[in-house]
Amino acid sequence: MEFRFKSDKLKLLYTQEEGAHRYPAAVVKRFFDVMSIIRSMPNEGDLYSFKSLHYEKLKGTRGKQGERSLRLNDQWRLIIKLETDPRGKTILVVEIGDHYK
Repeated sequence: MEFRFKSDKLKLLYTQEEGAHRYPAAVVKRFFDVMSIIRSMPNEGDLYSFKSLHYEKLKGTRGKQGERSLRLNDQWRLIIKLETDPRGKTILVVEIGDHYK
């Protein structure tokens, strides 16, 4: 599936591993694992088949904005948003968030 990044910081983390020091090493490793899964999926519905990701629509204000989360570990989430254009759906990678902050 196609994806793009909301911030240059996330794009640099993905392309050059720049800024990896901002997150725990296990979270960065899992981020790359999850991005590999996203890249290999033909559509977003297939993310549900990976139970360990706990793919879900967020609640509250973030849910109203259409944001969803993928679990990186018990504490950290990859926040994404689905966008639709004439070519189909694209995942916008919004942030790596600390679930408890």
